[in-house]
Amino acid sequence: MACDDCKTSIFRQKIGRCKRCMWQLTLLSLIGWPLWWFLYGATPREVNAIALLFFCAAFSGLLLLHLVVLAVRRIRGRE
Repeated sequence: MACDDCKTSIFRQKIGRCKRCMWQLTLLSLIGWPLWWFLYGATPREVNAIALLFFCAAFSGLLLLHLVVLAVRRIRGRE
């Protein structure tokens, strides 16, 4: 993404620190899940529905990973 931490550090170091990444993932999740529900909720076996479902799951999973690592870093006092 575009913040300085993301440009200068490796993937493991930026998980849980990049606020811009977390906001983007939150926005994509908030847009993607209702979009899937309204467009493909009735026909979940279509190729388009499955592709959007995988994208939404990926966005939400990566956001969850960011939030878990952020919480662990704050509990341990590293942040």
